[in-house]
Amino acid sequence: MGLRNALVAPIVKWLGHCKAIRSLPLSDFHRIRDELRLCDVILVEGRSRASEVIKLITQSPWSHAALYVGRISDIEQPELRRLIAKHVGPDCDEQLIIESELGLGTVVRPLSVYREEHLRICRPTGLNRHDARQVLAYSVRRIGTLYDIRQILDLARFLFPWTILPRRWRSTLFYHGAGMPTRTICSTMIAEAFDAVAFPIVPLVKRIEGNTVKLFRRNPLLCTPKDFDYSPFFEIIKYPFLDLTTHSSFCLVPWHSDLSNEPEALSLSKSQLGVYLPDPESGSEGQFVPFYGRSSHNGSGPAAR
Repeated sequence: MGLRNALVAPIVKWLGHCKAIRSLPLSDFHRIRDELRLCDVILVEGRSRASEVIKLITQSPWSHAALYVGRISDIEQPELRRLIAKHVGPDCDEQLIIESELGLGTVVRPLSVYREEHLRICRPTGLNRHDARQVLAYSVRRIGTLYDIRQILDLARFLFPWTILPRRWRSTLFYHGAGMPTRTICSTMIAEAFDAVAFPIVPLVKRIEGNTVKLFRRNPLLCTPKDFDYSPFFEIIKYPFLDLTTHSSFCLVPWHSDLSNEPEALSLSKSQLGVYLPDPESGSEGQFVPFYGRSSHNGSGPAAR
C-alpha cells in the first residue's frame, strides 16, 4: 500500500495542477450564494488538469459537482450537525458544500472556495423536505471516503468507442462489485444520494401501452457532472456576472469598440485572437455589422476580396 501511494501521489499532484483564475469570473458568486437551497447541485467549470480530462471525456464544460448543505445552523438533524461540526468546527457559520475532490476525497468545505469559479445551480424539481433530509444524510455519511481515480479511467473507457478497444481494456463499470465501496467521485456520490430517495437524474424511459411509462434507474457509477445539467428533472439557474436585465436592451451591453489608443488591459492575447472578436463594429447608421460584412483593416479580410 505504501508503494502504491508513493506512485499515485505524484500523479494526483500533477492532475491537480490548476490554470490561472480568470481575471473576471463568468458568474455572479454573490447572487448564486443568496439563491442556493438545501440539496442544490452546484456545477463547476474546473481549471485543473483532471478537470480538462473530464471535460474531454464528457464533452461538457462542467467537470465537477458539489452538493449544497447550507450553514450548520440550517441543518435540522442534530446527529448530522454534530458530524459536520467535527470537520469544520462547531462555530463555523459559513455556507457549506459536500464534494468528492481529487487529492482530498469526500469532504465538507465552505462554498467560498469557488468564489472565483464559473458556477451553475441545478435544482432538483419537486424534491420535498423529507427526501432532501435523506439526500443530505447519505452525503454526510460519505464524508471521509477516498476519491476513486480508477473510476475516472473506467468511465473514460466506457465513453470511448468500445468497438475499437481490445476486450481487456473495456470498462469494468458493469461488472458485479466494480469500484470500491470506500471510494467515489463527485458526481457518483451525489447521484447515489439522490438514488437513495429514488429521485431520477437521467433515467431510461420505456412506454408500455397507451400513456403508461416505466422508468429505469441509471447506474450512479455512470453519472457525470453534465448529467445534472442535461436532466429534465433539475431546474437550471444561472447568474452571469453581467446581468442583462439591468439593461433596457442587450444591444446596450458594453462591447469593446474603441481600437484607438487601446490600453494594454484590453488587448487580446495570441491564444484569444480568432477565438474572440476585438469589436462588434457598427455601420454608419449605428447598426451592427456581422463579421463577414466588415471591412478589413489590413485589406485582406473577406470584405476586401
